[in-house]
Amino acid sequence: MGILIVMIAAIFEVAFAVFCVRTHSNQQKIRGMVRIGALAVFLIFTLVSVIEWSFRWMALALLLFIWALLGLWTLLRRKEKHKVYKWGRVVGRAVIMFILVIIAAVPAIVFPQYRLPQVTGEYGVATKTYTYIDKNRIEEFTDTGANRFVNVEFWYPEHATGTHPLLVFSHGAYGIKESNASTYMELASHGYVVCSIDHPYHSFYTVSEGGKITMASQKYLQEFGNGRKDGAHTVEEYYKLMQKWMKLRTDDMNFVIDTILEKAKSNSDKVYQLVNPEKIGVFGHSMGGAASAWLGRERHDVTAVVNIDGPLFSDIVYNKEKNNFESTHQAYKLPLLNIYSDSVWQQLDSSSYYAGNKTVEESGGEVHTVYFRGAKHLSLTDLSLFSPMLANMLLGEKAEIDKYKCLETMNRIILEFFDSYLKGKGSFTSAGTY
Repeated sequence: MGILIVMIAAIFEVAFAVFCVRTHSNQQKIRGMVRIGALAVFLIFTLVSVIEWSFRWMALALLLFIWALLGLWTLLRRKEKHKVYKWGRVVGRAVIMFILVIIAAVPAIVFPQYRLPQVTGEYGVATKTYTYIDKNRIEEFTDTGANRFVNVEFWYPEHATGTHPLLVFSHGAYGIKESNASTYMELASHGYVVCSIDHPYHSFYTVSEGGKITMASQKYLQEFGNGRKDGAHTVEEYYKLMQKWMKLRTDDMNFVIDTILEKAKSNSDKVYQLVNPEKIGVFGHSMGGAASAWLGRERHDVTAVVNIDGPLFSDIVYNKEKNNFESTHQAYKLPLLNIYSDSVWQQLDSSSYYAGNKTVEESGGEVHTVYFRGAKHLSLTDLSLFSPMLANMLLGEKAEIDKYKCLETMNRIILEFFDSYLKGKGSFTSAGTY
C-alpha cells in the first residue's frame, strides 16, 4: 500500500506539473482542492479498513492534514495572491511534494500492512503480559545492584477449561518476545498455554509492566556481532561467550518456568490455572532455539523441545588440541525437533559451529529434522511478514520461499510435534524437506 501511494503521488505530480506548464499557470485553486480530496480519500480508506490505522500511517496522515489546511486556506481567502508563473517553480514544487510523500510513506513501505496466518484451532486466543523479578539474581548489565527482571507474554485459550500443556519460547539474538506470534496464536488456539520471554538486554527492546523500555545492551550487540568474524575472537574465547549467553538465557527460562509452576499452585489468575505442570515444552528461534535445547538437557520436567534454526551449543565442546568445536556425540534424551532454513542447513556440513546439529540425529533418541528449502533465517519468524525489507536487509539476501506458506507449514509441524509428545495425539510424521 505504501509503494502504491508513492506511485500515485508520482503520477499526479508529473501530470499536474505538465498541465501547469502547458497552461502557463500555477493552478493554485485546483492544487488546493486536490490536497483536501487526498485527505478525504485517506480518511475514507481508513474508515473502511483498506488502510489499517497504525504507526506506519501517522507521518503520511500528518502531511495530508497539513496540505489539506493549506488547500482550504487557498480556497477560502478572499483575494487570491497571484504568483508570476515560472516553469522552474512548478517543477521544483512537484519534486519537493514527491519527496515529502516518499519520506512520509517510508514507515508504510518498510513495515507494510500484513495479515497473520489464520489460526485453525477451536479456541479464541487471549494475551496477558507480566514482569517477573528474580530476587536471586543481580542484573549484570547495570551497576545499580537491581535484581534481574524478565518480561513475559502469554497467549492462551480464552474460554478453555481444565489444564493444558505449557510451552515456553525464547527469541533469537536481539529479537523480541512477539517474534513468532503467529506460532503462539496457532498453538494457543489448539489448547496450549504459550509463554514467550523477552530476555532483557538481549532483546532489541522490552517493555515492563510499568511502561519502562529497556533496549538491547550495546556490549552484547558488539559481542554477538563480532562473535564469528575472523580475528574478532579466538575459538576458545567464542566458546566462552556461548557459555555466557546460554547461562543468562537458560537462567531466565528456568526462572520463568519455576515462577509459572509456583503461581499455578495458588494464583487465581486464569492463565496460571490453565497450566498443566506435568506437560511442559520449550522452543525458540536461533539463539533461543539453542537455549531451549540446552534447557532440555537440564530440566527433568520438560517433555519436548523444538529448535528453530539454532546451533546446538549444548552438544559441542571446545577441543584445545584441534582449536575447534566438536560434537559431544551424546544422545538427546527428549523428543527434539530441529527446523532449518537454507541459512543453517548449508552450514551443517562445513561449520564446526553446527557440529552438534550434524551428529545429534545419529546419536540416538527421538530427533526429527525439518528443512525449508528456499527459506532464510528470518523466514522462520514473523519479521518476514512485519517487514520483508528489513528481514532481507539484515540477512543481505532474499528468501525464495513464499513467506505465508513457510510460516503456516512450520506452525502446523510444530503443532503436530507437540500434540504427539505432550498430548499423545498420534505419532509425528512430518519430518523431511519442504
